[in-house]
Amino acid sequence: MGWNDVGAWDALWEIGAKDEAGNVLVGDVLAEDLRNSYVRSERGGVTAVIGVEDVVVVATDDAVLVVDRARTQEVKTIVDRLQREGRKEQENHSVIYRPWGSYRTIDIGDRFLVKQIVVRPGAALSLQYHYHRAEHWIVVQGTARVTCGDDEYLLRENESTYIPIGKCHRLENPGLVPLRLIEVQSGGYLGEDDIVRVEDLYGRVESGAIEP
Repeated sequence: MGWNDVGAWDALWEIGAKDEAGNVLVGDVLAEDLRNSYVRSERGGVTAVIGVEDVVVVATDDAVLVVDRARTQEVKTIVDRLQREGRKEQENHSVIYRPWGSYRTIDIGDRFLVKQIVVRPGAALSLQYHYHRAEHWIVVQGTARVTCGDDEYLLRENESTYIPIGKCHRLENPGLVPLRLIEVQSGGYLGEDDIVRVEDLYGRVESGAIEP
């Protein structure tokens, strides 16, 4: 669900299972003296709410929304402002979904970017290369089949590999459980348009399409 689903938050309170104070609490939430409210926590830490009523609080990895429950339709004004200011939050959630699975940006800095990548069983990213960045892959769950140049090999949990700049490569999940890995990108340009696809299971062979 995106922020621009402007009528959704109050509707979720209407249909949700409420506690004795009329609250709908989703995720890791600590509530004290809270009444008739909807609180949703999707971030790593706890979300604590004290001494308010008739509010909607939504906390995700990249944003926090606090709004009077009677004014949730006005979230559209914030979405419009994000768009005017060119903010990424109005377009992308912290988790980005692809035909093969999903990824989430964990950290970003000068000349580096860290992602958590999840590949569905039997799925594969495109055979691709990059002009400006190298990548390190560290498997934390499952088994990865890696193509790097002329080499093909398996990586298991706690194993890693290095993909040099310009080297044609592919990541696949040959297993029966989701493949989870940490990808560390490094280089002078880390934009998502630095991808040249050579082969793709999903018909996306034109360069410039978005994929990690």
